[in-house]
Amino acid sequence: MITVLAYDIGTTGVKTCLFEIGDSIVAIDSARAGYELNVLPDGGAEQDPDEWWRAMASSTRAIAERQPDRLAGIDGISFSSQQQSLVLVDEQARHVYPAMSYMDQRSTAQIAAYAGKAPRVAGLNAAFLARSLWHTGAVSASVKDPVWKYHWLRKNRPEEFARGHKWLDVKEALIARMTGEFVMSEDSAFATLLYDARCEEMRFSPAMLRMLDVQPEHLPRICASTDVVGLLLPDAASKLGLPAGAKVLAGAGDVAAITVGSGATEPGETHVYIGTSGWVSTVSEKRKVDTSAMIATIVGAQPGRYNYFAELETAGKCLEWVRDHLALDEIDIYLRKHHVAEDPTTEFATLYDYLSQVIASAEPGAGGVLFAPWLHGNRCPFEDPDARGMFVGLGLDTGKTEMLRAVIEGVCFHMRWFVETEAKKVTTSARIRFVGGGALSDVTAQILANVLQRTVDVVANPQDAGAVGAALIGAVGLGEVASISQAPGLIAVAKSFEPDPATKAVYDRMFGAFTQLHKANRKIFAALSQV
Repeated sequence: MITVLAYDIGTTGVKTCLFEIGDSIVAIDSARAGYELNVLPDGGAEQDPDEWWRAMASSTRAIAERQPDRLAGIDGISFSSQQQSLVLVDEQARHVYPAMSYMDQRSTAQIAAYAGKAPRVAGLNAAFLARSLWHTGAVSASVKDPVWKYHWLRKNRPEEFARGHKWLDVKEALIARMTGEFVMSEDSAFATLLYDARCEEMRFSPAMLRMLDVQPEHLPRICASTDVVGLLLPDAASKLGLPAGAKVLAGAGDVAAITVGSGATEPGETHVYIGTSGWVSTVSEKRKVDTSAMIATIVGAQPGRYNYFAELETAGKCLEWVRDHLALDEIDIYLRKHHVAEDPTTEFATLYDYLSQVIASAEPGAGGVLFAPWLHGNRCPFEDPDARGMFVGLGLDTGKTEMLRAVIEGVCFHMRWFVETEAKKVTTSARIRFVGGGALSDVTAQILANVLQRTVDVVANPQDAGAVGAALIGAVGLGEVASISQAPGLIAVAKSFEPDPATKAVYDRMFGAFTQLHKANRKIFAALSQV
């Protein structure tokens, strides 16, 4: 039996979880602290790494107050984290410029400069694309990919760029601050899209570094997710409230960690994640890429396993938008109002519980209303930073209840689009694991099952799948668990949702219309982006 502290570093907050791991994974305690995502008018999306650090410290100390003995004797520290941010740090592991989030889309000029002339595929010169695929198994075809952020920083913030020592991702920047070691787990290195897929040793591709003019000295050493990469430094330990010398593991990015935490770790097994962002991922033993749909396999936490991965950048974020702009009275029309979750006479613990009940009261198909969940552009199965959310099909009898349901259905339609697009290249599973905060709602889980027309399995504590995966990865690295392949036996399904055949016709019809929304409105999105 060992004790592992897992940091799950998301887009808007960190959840710190303490686990005991032996024959099972037992959650002992957890605490959460939030931070800001600064969305800028020019398409930028930035975060302050100092806020990540303060959130880690406050959440860790909250657990330390309740579990002092367990934290004093922790066996290791592991990570799950958002990915594809650019964090350029100096030799003291302090950022020289705010972290450029995976949502940052300022680098249009940079990708255009390297895209090359016709003939083009997926917006890139065919020769450039072919060389990238040959060396890395992927291609930096999105304006949001990290290498374009690197060049944006070089062009627009030359003084800060000149002070940069290492290019890191989110968890790697925090590991450097904790240990003084500059590393990237293999999956994080792959996420730079500079990783050498053709070499047996873990390294960045020299050919890609030359082709994309990346300074090799900026890149850290690469390690396995299960590696102990360093020991917690005394100063960092003091600030976090942890014992100096604790073992720090590389951990994994959120996709790899959540794959492990979902229990869907065998080839052909598919999971759906709905948190701030959303995705569909299917485990594969072979590399796959669909450049037309911007979907590719990415390196997982398991040796020899890949995650065929499609991402939607605003999934649960759409429900947050609903909460703030549809559910709440933001312009104070009512002189008196109260929050349903703050009324002791109601059964609702949170506003989301109430919203779930409201959504359940609407008919499948939301009265013919569709919602496009592209509140900050879209990456796949089409790339368009100008795409935006919209409601289609509003009528005189449409109310907020139908609009609320349309938002959830819109996210689920996009998940179906991913599943069906992935199925063109890999075998997807008949039973889908569902994790993330969205899986806390039985209503959402049932809608997802109906839209997919597949069985949806929800694991216990689905919102903690990333932390569970990080803890299990840590347990493998510390020698307590033999391999990540044991995940299915350690992670139980708590609830299953069977698809309702009676909803198939309406959802097939709505889904067909949903997949045409972008094509029909692409020019309008482009025009509106100039306003």
